[in-house]
Amino acid sequence: MRAVIQRVSNASVTVAGEVTGQIGRGFLVLLGVADDDTEDDVIYLAGKIAGLRLFEDDDGKMNRSLADVGGKMLVVSQFTLMGDCRKGRRPSFIRAARPEQADELYRSFIAEVKGQGIEVETGRFQQHMDVELTNDGPVTLLVDSRKEF
Repeated sequence: MRAVIQRVSNASVTVAGEVTGQIGRGFLVLLGVADDDTEDDVIYLAGKIAGLRLFEDDDGKMNRSLADVGGKMLVVSQFTLMGDCRKGRRPSFIRAARPEQADELYRSFIAEVKGQGIEVETGRFQQHMDVELTNDGPVTLLVDSRKEF
């Protein structure tokens, strides 16, 4: 499971002209699910992201979490995060989970984050989405449940 986390001052996702999720201060999380991901990956990634201290304290250090600042999370499924561009010019998505498995783990991730007391908004799974955001910082991180950077 792979995620791109962006600290935002606001973000929204629109599907067919309808806003399906919108937040102020918080994290925009683009979430990709691999074909071999399990509930263990969900638990690890949800805990890691929910606990990230990416907001500044009174000394200007990134020392506060979403919960500390009352932030929210906008979670958008994005299978293209599993794309492999190492060969050729067209990405391979062979490692991306099938839609049924990906949707189940995507929903599980959302539930796990909510279970940690974080308010969550979402896009719509397997839909074309327009995502708008104001990246605060900019602060952008990659987190993968299987790799260490």
